[in-house]
Amino acid sequence: MTRSIDRDNQRFKEIVRGKVRQGLKKYITHGEILGRKGRETVSIPVPNIEIPHFRHGNKGSGGVGQGEGEPGQPIGRGEDADGHGEPGDEQGQHIREAELTIDELAQMLGEELQLPAIQPKGQDTIKAIKTRYNSIRQTGPDSLRHFKRTYKRALRRLIASSEYDPLKPMVVPTREDERFRSWTEVPLPQANAAVIYIMDVSGSMTDDQKEIVRTEAFWIDTWLKSQYDGLQRRYVVHDAVAHEVDEDTFYRVRESGGTRISSAYVAAKTIIERDFPPADWNIYIFQFSDGDNWGEDNTTCLRVIQQDFLPICNLFCYGQVESPYGSGDYLKELRRINSRFENLILSEIKNKDGIYESIRTFLGKGK
Repeated sequence: MTRSIDRDNQRFKEIVRGKVRQGLKKYITHGEILGRKGRETVSIPVPNIEIPHFRHGNKGSGGVGQGEGEPGQPIGRGEDADGHGEPGDEQGQHIREAELTIDELAQMLGEELQLPAIQPKGQDTIKAIKTRYNSIRQTGPDSLRHFKRTYKRALRRLIASSEYDPLKPMVVPTREDERFRSWTEVPLPQANAAVIYIMDVSGSMTDDQKEIVRTEAFWIDTWLKSQYDGLQRRYVVHDAVAHEVDEDTFYRVRESGGTRISSAYVAAKTIIERDFPPADWNIYIFQFSDGDNWGEDNTTCLRVIQQDFLPICNLFCYGQVESPYGSGDYLKELRRINSRFENLILSEIKNKDGIYESIRTFLGKGK
């Protein structure tokens, strides 16, 4: 039986989660929870929730509908309605840390953006063999001996042959009594996904633009993890030269320099050839830049995208972050080929508020 206090506690947790859902767009667009992420959970600051109750005022202090008053006159105690006055000892607004799992966040994100479930492409899955111990047999290694079944058979044999003495209950199994656990191998389809994040960290990308990229990457990660059992991620940062980095470096690196996008494509291609055979993996590439690129490099980039990436990727997503220093020309180059490829998705992110629609643009087709 569920105790009343447990029901109340569960109801309170649902109220807190409701508050998070209401403010999810704010969390998505302003990245307030990036620094609060643990391994499996995320702590989200929400306003403290108080149970409604009556608060009694001073007797005879007046109130709504009592005494003389002028339009706009503040109601209630206190001389200084504009906030100026003597220091006080009253409590202020409190913030509660609501701890949610990554799965709960993904569910909220899917509901908020109305994201369809991802359909893994074709037969590109890895068959994982799962061993299930679901039967018994008469032979097998000692490590798989089923003690309980062996004991029961030995006891049954002794009782049937009148050899069992309740006063001296000794049961010694023979070889015929022994039973062993057996197994069957069940092939399970396991959809695996590889995600490669490419971020421009050249001098024209400001810290604000990099923060937008990292915030969007976090939410994309959150959704894809909910769709695939095996999600592998790789990170590439580049200016004129590209480097494969770990997750922590990706979220913290500060660099500068010129821009050569093709160097990042070479690094991404190397990662795919090394770790993710296209026949076995659903591959996603998310590239973020301010659109600045060394002019003669654009031709090389378009060729690599069309020949090496688009034929094997579920999605190739390019998000262009508006920068006061970047030219933004690369997006124009990609638009020349965009209509010919369904899995090439383009997005313009003018500021932090643009993260919300950019995620919907990238993930809204369920690929």
